[in-house]
Amino acid sequence: MRVETPIRPTESPEKVIAAVRNLFPDLTIESFDDRLVGTTENLDHLRERIRDQRIRDTARRQLLAGRRGDRTTVSLSKQAAAVGVVNFAVGGPLGDIHVEIESDDLMTVIDRVAESTVEPKA
Repeated sequence: MRVETPIRPTESPEKVIAAVRNLFPDLTIESFDDRLVGTTENLDHLRERIRDQRIRDTARRQLLAGRRGDRTTVSLSKQAAAVGVVNFAVGGPLGDIHVEIESDDLMTVIDRVAESTVEPKA
């Protein structure tokens, strides 16, 4: 998984890193002048936050909507991440956290991160 977010001139890079780590604590981070880029294979904490917030179906819809081939992309609110909350957003004033998940078995990853709470129809 790859994460990227801008660092605005008005933002503290340390606070941006802290916000991203609230959702992805195992992220290996590279910080540039105007952005932060990180990678991890561990989606467990994101999965826990999605479950705790009871937004599995919303998260699943977003992950499925962003699917292109063997990858999916979603945008998360940086401000919400600062307090440990997963919030799907586009175009926040501070820039969003762009998350890209790539896998040969993407549906299994999506099922693990945000399994459906809807019973299949018979």
